Amino acid sequence: MYQSSLLLCLCLGAVLKCAAGAEWCYTGCAHTPTNWGDLPGSFCGGKRQSPIDIITSKVQKDPDLVNFSFVNMSQPVKSIKNNGHTVQCTLEDVQINGGGLNGTYSTTQFHLHWGDTEHHPGSEHMIDGERYPMEMHVVSVKKGLTLEEALADPQGIAVLGFFINGTDDGDLSGPWSVLTSLLPNATATVIPVIENLTLDDLIGNVDLTKFYRYMGSLTTPNCTEAVAWTVFHEPININKNLIQQFPVKTGLTNIYRPTQDLNNRHVSASPATPLPPSHPWCYGHCEYSVSHWDLLPHSSCGGSHQSPVNIVAHGAVRDKRLNAFTYTNFDNRSAIKSISNSGHTVMCELREDLLEVSGGGLGHVYSTFQLHFHWGTAQESGSEHTVDSKRYTMEMHIVSKRKDLTLDEALQTPNGLAVLGFFIESHPKSSPSVTNAWETLTSYLPAIQNISSAVDVKANLSIDDLLGNVNRAAYYRYNGSLTTPSCNEAVVWTVFEESVKVDQNLITMFPSQIGYFNVFRPTQSLNGRTIYTTKSSSSAPGPIMMFPLLACLHLFV
Repeated sequence: MYQSSLLLCLCLGAVLKCAAGAEWCYTGCAHTPTNWGDLPGSFCGGKRQSPIDIITSKVQKDPDLVNFSFVNMSQPVKSIKNNGHTVQCTLEDVQINGGGLNGTYSTTQFHLHWGDTEHHPGSEHMIDGERYPMEMHVVSVKKGLTLEEALADPQGIAVLGFFINGTDDGDLSGPWSVLTSLLPNATATVIPVIENLTLDDLIGNVDLTKFYRYMGSLTTPNCTEAVAWTVFHEPININKNLIQQFPVKTGLTNIYRPTQDLNNRHVSASPATPLPPSHPWCYGHCEYSVSHWDLLPHSSCGGSHQSPVNIVAHGAVRDKRLNAFTYTNFDNRSAIKSISNSGHTVMCELREDLLEVSGGGLGHVYSTFQLHFHWGTAQESGSEHTVDSKRYTMEMHIVSKRKDLTLDEALQTPNGLAVLGFFIESHPKSSPSVTNAWETLTSYLPAIQNISSAVDVKANLSIDDLLGNVNRAAYYRYNGSLTTPSCNEAVVWTVFEESVKVDQNLITMFPSQIGYFNVFRPTQSLNGRTIYTTKSSSSAPGPIMMFPLLACLHLFV
C-alpha cells in the first residue's frame, strides 16, 4: 500500500495534489510550472530538479552502470486511467535491479508526457537541445522502504525514462495501437485492460544497455528530490498517427515540465552508450579546428606517424607478404545494426563479434565493429587519403580491432587497430547491385539529420553489397594513426587501389541530408615511413611492419 500511495502522488506526470496540498497544472491555472515552487510543502525550487537537457558532449561513461535485470516485464497491464494530468497504466509488481541502482525497486505504474501536435513535441527530458514527441516514465520504489523513507532517500525512487519517436511507417496494429484504443477522455475513468498488453511489448527492441543516469526529482509537485533517473538512449519508434491519439482522445496537451538547471550535477552513461567527443573539436571553425587538434588534452595529433597520407604510387614498395584477406561475415545482410550521426560523420555500428578480417599481412585476427564515411561538398571531393595528389569523391573506413585486445588496449598498441580504406568515386553507370545497396544505405540519412541521432537498420544490407566487385587484391599498406582526435598511432592502414563506383546523386545525399561537409583531415607528412603495395614495382622490396589499421575513428563507437 505504501507503493500505491506514493505512485499516486509521485508522478513525474501522474495526478498530484498530494503533499503540495493545492491545485497545480501545466497551463491555465495559477500554479503553472513556473509557480510550482510557491505551492505549500513544495521542493520545486530546489537545486536537484528534473527534467534536464542532457548535453552528451559533457557526459562521462561509468563502468559501474551495468546491465539491468527485470522480473515480470511480461505481466499484462491491468488498467489505464486519465488522471487529469496524464494517462497512467497500472502494472503487476515488476522488479528492477542492476543498472547501477543501489537496490531492488518495485514498479506498479507507468505514465506518459506529450505535446499537442507533431510539430510541438512533448518529452520532458531533452538530448542536446532536442525534444522527442513523447516520453514514457516507469516509476519504481526501493523495496523495504516506507513512503516516508523513500521520499527521504536520495535514491528512494527510480524512474526509467523512454523517449518515444514518431515514424511515418510504424506498425498501426501492434501494442501501441492497443494502448491508444483504450485512451480514456474522462478524468478519473479507470478502464480495465482485457487485451494481452505488457510493458515488454511497449518497450520493444530498445537496447536497454544504453542509458544515461543522473540524480534528480519528481517532475510534478511536490518535486521531491529523491529520484535516481535512467533515461534510455534509444527511443521507442511508433507510428506518428498513434502519437496524435494521445492529445486528441484525452484532451490533455503540452503535459510536460520545462527542463531545469543542472546546477553542477553530473550526468553519466553506461559503457555501451555512444557519446560524442569529450572536447569540441571540428574540421572547420571552432576552438579546436583541425590545425589545433594537437592542443587537445591527451592528443597524439602532432605525432610523426599520422594519417591520412598522400600515396605516391610509383614510390610504393612491393611486398609479397601482402596476401589475400579473409573476410568473415562481410556477406551477412544483418551485420549492420544501426546508423548514426556523430556530428563528424555517418557511422554504421556492426553487430558485436560477428565480422572478422584476417590475412592481408596483418598477422592477427581483427574484429570488425564499425564503418564510417568522409566526404567533401556536393561539388568537391572529400576523401582523406589521396593517390598521386588525387582526392577521390568520398572514402569509407571499415574499422577493426585486434581480437585478443580490448578497445582501450588496442588504442595503445601499435598494431591494435586495422582499417580498410575504400575510395568512393562517382560514376553514371555503377552496377545495379551496388546502386541498390547504396540506395538502401542513404535511405536512412533523412532519419539521422540531428547530431547524436541513430536509427536501427532493418533492411538487408551487407558490407559486400556496398563494395560490389571492387578489386580487393590490389592495395597499399602503411603504419599510421586515427584520423580524428586523439589521433592514436595505433593503426595498420590498408588503402585499396580501385574505387567503388557509386551514382553521384547518392554520394551528394551525405552532405545534403546530414548538413555538414568537408569532413576530412588534410594529408600528413610521411616522415620517412614506407608505403608498401601488392603491385609490381621498380622499387626493391622491403620489410613490412605490422601495425593496425584504423581511421578516423574518433571513437565513433
